[in-house]
Amino acid sequence: MGITAVVGANWGDEGKGKITDVLAAEAHYVVRYQGGSNAGHTIINPMGKFALHLLPSGVFYPKVVNVIGPGVALNAEDLLREYDELISRGVPNPIIRVSDRAQVVLPYHKLLDALEEERLGERQFGSTKSGIAPFYADKYLKLGIQVADLYDPERLRQRLEASLAPKNTLLTHLYKRPIISIDALLENLTSSAERLKPFICDTTVLLRQALARGEKILLEGQLGALRDPDHGIYPYSTSSSTLAGFAAVGAGVPPYSIHEIVAVVKAYSSCVGAGPFISEIEGGPGDELRKLGGDAGEYGATTGRPRRLGWFDAIATRYGCMLQGSTEAALTNLDVLGYLNEIPVCTAYEIDGRITEDFPVSSMLKRAKPVWKKLPGWREDISEIRSFDTLPVNARKYVQFIEEQIGLPIRRISVGPKRDQIIDRR
Repeated sequence: MGITAVVGANWGDEGKGKITDVLAAEAHYVVRYQGGSNAGHTIINPMGKFALHLLPSGVFYPKVVNVIGPGVALNAEDLLREYDELISRGVPNPIIRVSDRAQVVLPYHKLLDALEEERLGERQFGSTKSGIAPFYADKYLKLGIQVADLYDPERLRQRLEASLAPKNTLLTHLYKRPIISIDALLENLTSSAERLKPFICDTTVLLRQALARGEKILLEGQLGALRDPDHGIYPYSTSSSTLAGFAAVGAGVPPYSIHEIVAVVKAYSSCVGAGPFISEIEGGPGDELRKLGGDAGEYGATTGRPRRLGWFDAIATRYGCMLQGSTEAALTNLDVLGYLNEIPVCTAYEIDGRITEDFPVSSMLKRAKPVWKKLPGWREDISEIRSFDTLPVNARKYVQFIEEQIGLPIRRISVGPKRDQIIDRR
């Protein structure tokens, strides 16, 4: 059956959790392959409303195996807290598997993340302070701690000593804070490791065996293409690749096994955090859209911060879909726009008097201005519609215009936050 990757085309917050939740009904495995608990996927189903940060979005299906791949930044405490919360709310015990090669987010990663944002002040990057940047820095400096290390006391102590040496120097001389005790860390890690143990396995072998049996696998990306550190809006990016091209690496599957790449696209734009945002809506119109957006308004699932909102940006979205290598798109939150008489869409950028339809490098983005095309609205509640042909004419035209702009077929359209509020165009 091959593998389907569900990825974001923009800044994140596109609605990937809902699309993954819908597709998971037909899947055997759902795999997180990068990032950590620094972003959230909001899912609404018959059991309630849930914000997932580390757990894959297949946890609401009892037969789905939910995998934390080797490319994930694993905060064990966050994972266990999420798991416990699901159980306490009546969700049947989900099947969880954690890669023994995944690396662990430690308390000092979160501490250093917060201290650095504090030091930067007005120049900060809008970090969620989840420790992600220091974690990936350690990973590539070869100072990281793998899950398997948690069960080798001598190796764990040696790895922690090597990692803490430069950090305690930073804490003392740059941040003027107390040094970190290795013994306190070890006590905390021992407790988490004991609870994690039943979930841990070689997930790479697990997924290769699933492929050999012809089972359906979903790969679930975190954030979106514009947050990729290589191709996104650097330095306003995350610290791991958000692209489907990295999914094979972060999950541990062959790249040729990924047959479908679903780019999740929002009917308007949203982003949490700092950086250029060309189609941003300022003032009252932005506040109105934020209030109406989604089930409880446009606020970050992890931070609770108000999302910055903009009209649909065809330049950024087409670029993001191209980076992802998308085979199709899923459009979310179309219902939210039903209050508008006309809907602006950004179809080009003006930079230094020149019009371009190409997404520019980060250094030029701050000079870019949106070029607008206004489409007629439909002024109608579409949340109960389940067929594309029965959508209002202007809603259909809006979808078709987006298809033309991004160069991809839109196979699924979300018209509300609930699992069944979806139009399937396959």
